[in-house]
Amino acid sequence: MSNNSMLLGIAEDDLLNCIQCGYCLPACPTYQIEQKETATPRGRLALMKGVQDGKLEIKNLTPSIEVCLGCRACEAACPSGVNYGHILEQAKDVIASQTKYSLPVRMIRNLMLRKLLPFPQRMRFIRGGIHLYQKLGLQKIVRKTGILKIMPWQMATFESVLPEVAPMSAKLPTKVVGSTSQNKISGKKLPTIGLFTGCIQETIYHETNKNTLKLLKAAGFTVVVPDEQTCCGAIHAHAGEKEQAKELARKNIAMAERIKVDYLVNNQGGCGAMLKEYDHLLANDPDWSDRAKEFVKKVKDINEILVMLEELPRLKEIKETVTYQDSCHLLNVQGVKFQPRQMIQAIPGIVYRELEGAGSCCGSAGTYNITQYNSSMQILDEKMQKVQDTNATIIVTANPGCLLQMQIGIKRAGLTGKVRAIHIVDLLAEALADSLEL
Repeated sequence: MSNNSMLLGIAEDDLLNCIQCGYCLPACPTYQIEQKETATPRGRLALMKGVQDGKLEIKNLTPSIEVCLGCRACEAACPSGVNYGHILEQAKDVIASQTKYSLPVRMIRNLMLRKLLPFPQRMRFIRGGIHLYQKLGLQKIVRKTGILKIMPWQMATFESVLPEVAPMSAKLPTKVVGSTSQNKISGKKLPTIGLFTGCIQETIYHETNKNTLKLLKAAGFTVVVPDEQTCCGAIHAHAGEKEQAKELARKNIAMAERIKVDYLVNNQGGCGAMLKEYDHLLANDPDWSDRAKEFVKKVKDINEILVMLEELPRLKEIKETVTYQDSCHLLNVQGVKFQPRQMIQAIPGIVYRELEGAGSCCGSAGTYNITQYNSSMQILDEKMQKVQDTNATIIVTANPGCLLQMQIGIKRAGLTGKVRAIHIVDLLAEALADSLEL
């Protein structure tokens, strides 16, 4: 049996559902850059079909898959309902299994995917190292030497916008009790919430998680922060490590079953999308498929929860012009579009300006801005031109990767000090009229 037969993991009907209509082309960011068929969703599906039929080798497919953002905007545009994201992950899984990575790449993949991301305590250790790097003056010394400019993966770019991170000792409380019992959802008592903190989010943007708890407490929710939660598995799935993603999914499902909350809330568009697709990920696992379906019913983005409230926490005036950049996976996978906009416009004094093409990818796409830096920056620069057209002083996002990317965009556009990028949770926490302690 040839290696090509491994792609038979993709159902034939899924590949044939694409009718080659081309509706995906205007929605595809890579097609806008490269203007060639192999940079489109339908082109990639045709290549997959060629591999599946034994007419092409895996190596003919790999370059097109590598430049795909995985933003899944094509799914929203597709009249045939092609599940492109699921097909893409299956193709990546096969490609990863057949790729002979160099020793450094193997070591980095093993370190990140197996040794760090699945372990919150180890990620806190990384956070502590970054904190010391910033606080002990090492950051200034390193920047002066210029050594980062010769490091791989454009490290100088990402380091230049790295936020001030919390120390290793910073930890979220395991339980927060709502500050009011008056609030309700549709006339019913407020549900109990579990907070999914995310591995990258908790490492780099610990304060955003802290502000999420403050918001939920101000709204009256009781929130549990389980210690045994682990990485959602999104990075693993996108890197072609589907079995690792499945193992992480099982651990998070078991965690949610133990804490017995009504909802599991997250503030990361990408992580939330992965959590909401655990039922697909474990569909063929007889021991976990039903448990995954029950788990998915409980997963909510923070914006979804807040708009359900009969009454928002008391908010003070913020006199700023604000625009919003959609997280691709929050929009295209979770279907959360109007809720963040509604929350932004609930803040008194805000002048909201819709961003042209807000639903198109900013170029972050997980690790895309590292592995495909030049394409990522081209997408970002075009995005920033449209941001400037809004005259906004604040760009709001709902995902850590998008936030970091927009901060890079601000610097590239020469808007430092004039425009700031902020997570929607942090903006809402900034607007809280009442000071709250956790």
